[in-house]
Amino acid sequence: MLESDGPVRVIRLNAPERRNALDWAMLDELKAAITAVAGDAAARALVVTGVGKAFCAGADLVDIFGDMDRPVGELRDHLKRVYASFLGLRDLTIPTIAAVNGAAIGAGLNIALACDVVVAGPHAGFGPTFAQIGLHPGGGCSYLMTERLGQAQAMAALLSGEVMPAAEAVRIGLAQTLADEPAAYALELAGTYADRDPRLVAAIKRSVQIAAHGDLAASLEFESWAQASSIGGATFRSYAQRFSDT
Repeated sequence: MLESDGPVRVIRLNAPERRNALDWAMLDELKAAITAVAGDAAARALVVTGVGKAFCAGADLVDIFGDMDRPVGELRDHLKRVYASFLGLRDLTIPTIAAVNGAAIGAGLNIALACDVVVAGPHAGFGPTFAQIGLHPGGGCSYLMTERLGQAQAMAALLSGEVMPAAEAVRIGLAQTLADEPAAYALELAGTYADRDPRLVAAIKRSVQIAAHGDLAASLEFESWAQASSIGGATFRSYAQRFSDT
């Protein structure tokens, strides 16, 4: 379910009767919502959250996996289509915030981690539970966990498959903030981000991506261009003028 609140867009995973577990219908809706946001020139920030007590309890395995006796190659192609339903979040140039109100398990965890910022509610749980059910992590989980936690922490979390409570997730960096009302706090953050020049925000997102996966030289190359471009912006020029007047 896609909603608008001024320049902020909100995607709500809306199947509370099954704790927002993903089936193909929901994946199709999610992909369509992400595509709509990507093509929305008025969108300045996106919040993703769940309706009810859970963020997303993972995949409905029978519905999503279908015939599990198919050859591995066929299953692999099938799974990559599943991944593509939500990983478009990574490609958005606007800031994305996951408001994790409850359990974020398996593929549900992936959806949260595909966002730029994760806000955890007091009842949130972060579960890379694949190994517990004899399943290799998928949907980018290995990458997304390692990106946020580093190799050793991600390895430990994926091998254990345990569900982390909100405070622990914030402590180790899987989530950034703990809030009593995660959706409300995420909307507040989104409003702040939406007030910024969208070109500046998009450049900051790109700069962080380069820094995470490139070297200092690559970061400096992009930063020098992006910072030089931002000098022409009205916000910075106004600030510089106030500074020179003091």
